[in-house]
Amino acid sequence: MDIQTGQIVSTPSTLESLEKQLSCPICLDMFTKPVVILPCQHNLCRSCANDLYDSRNPYHFSGGIFRCPTCRFEVVLDRHGVYGLQRNLLVENIIDIYKQQLENVSSEGGLELPLKTKDTKELMCQEHEDERINIYCVTCQVPTCSMCKVFGQHKDCEVSPLKSVYEVQKSELKNSIDLLAASNSCLQAMLAQMDDSCKAVEENSQVQKQRLGEKFDLLYAILEERKAQLLENISQEQDEKVAVLQSLIQQYKEQLQASTNLMDKATQSMDKSNVAEFLVSAKSLIAEAKDTAKNSQIQRPEPGFEKMDHFTLFTDDVEAMLAKMDFATGGNDNEEEDEDFEEAVEEDEEEEE
Repeated sequence: MDIQTGQIVSTPSTLESLEKQLSCPICLDMFTKPVVILPCQHNLCRSCANDLYDSRNPYHFSGGIFRCPTCRFEVVLDRHGVYGLQRNLLVENIIDIYKQQLENVSSEGGLELPLKTKDTKELMCQEHEDERINIYCVTCQVPTCSMCKVFGQHKDCEVSPLKSVYEVQKSELKNSIDLLAASNSCLQAMLAQMDDSCKAVEENSQVQKQRLGEKFDLLYAILEERKAQLLENISQEQDEKVAVLQSLIQQYKEQLQASTNLMDKATQSMDKSNVAEFLVSAKSLIAEAKDTAKNSQIQRPEPGFEKMDHFTLFTDDVEAMLAKMDFATGGNDNEEEDEDFEEAVEEDEEEEE
């Protein structure tokens, strides 16, 4: 730049160097207004920065993280996104001066450096290298050039302006992206719902395990209580029968002792040599011996008195019911099972009685 005139010196090296300095690192073309500056001091076309941000943020969340494509510095964006970044007016002014200087050089017949912008970057036809691709073959679904339509392989095809097809397909693609975003939102919602369902299943499983344990504890308690009652009945009858037998044993012992004493007395009387003395007591001893022998038949227990078979517990029905015990489809079924179990226990009690 000439310090006195304040204008750029028009040399090929300076213009080319300046053009490189004014190139966007995303599109590799010269910056297009507005130009934004990142906190790391690197510049970007705002449109390029917005396209890069949208590609990394398909769900269009407000704010987020933007990474500089030059130095990978992470910038935290506010709810305005890329549009909240500050414009670099200095770079925009330099671009204006560069374009003006380039026009002056071209008008003076000097350097012919084409302005490298997005508008001049166009694809060329592979069949006709000098022709740019400017139409779209609707039949073949490919972009092509005018020469291909007039003389080439697309002369019998239906064509349409490239811009109109571009707008249509861009709109369709945007709608597809929106559909994908909506589908992803649904999938995320379903994933969250499935996670909640897993937690609910685990919680409900714990509740049911606890309830099942309480049910079986109740059954155990009922069985233990009934077992204690039945054991008490057996013990009570045992004590009664043993008491009866002990009483009979005592009577028999007393009778045996009395009979033994009488036998000893009679034997001693027979051993006496005095006949008169023997005859005095013999008559009474004979009568007492006969009465004692006659009364020796004391009450006896009935046959089978010692048996306890009537305390046999029939549990076939209860065992079959317990073996078939399963989870019910409703709350009332559980109550009915408990009632059936209690009825079966009562029936066993009645049979025992």
